[in-house]
Amino acid sequence: MSIEYSILALIGAFLTFYLAKHSRFDGIRASAALSIVTYLIFYWLNLDPELYSVVFFGGTFIGMSAPHRFGIYTLASSAVIFSLLFEYLVPILDGYGGALGVSAFLSVCICHLFIILGAPRSKNISFRRVK
Repeated sequence: MSIEYSILALIGAFLTFYLAKHSRFDGIRASAALSIVTYLIFYWLNLDPELYSVVFFGGTFIGMSAPHRFGIYTLASSAVIFSLLFEYLVPILDGYGGALGVSAFLSVCICHLFIILGAPRSKNISFRRVK
């Protein structure tokens, strides 16, 4: 497993999760803004912007999903599972788009299934929306 995939997915998930709590952002706006900024940073640094920004974008999918159900531990677990699935599904599925959506969906579903089956949950941290 490539450690940079996990790091990028974790950063994308947490930044989206916390930025979506801001009054001017929701999950979609946070994901879009962060993904554009990340692509530009990778483009300027010549660090394979297509691949790394797609992994980051997949992490933002995780950060958008059910903030009232997921805590920080579940969010981190989903991001790591996403990076594993993404790495192994890219060669199987045609292109990044299919692997991105399927990996994000499956990682959130796996963590949600564990919650339903009784896995301990992280406590939800309630944040006030910044006005």
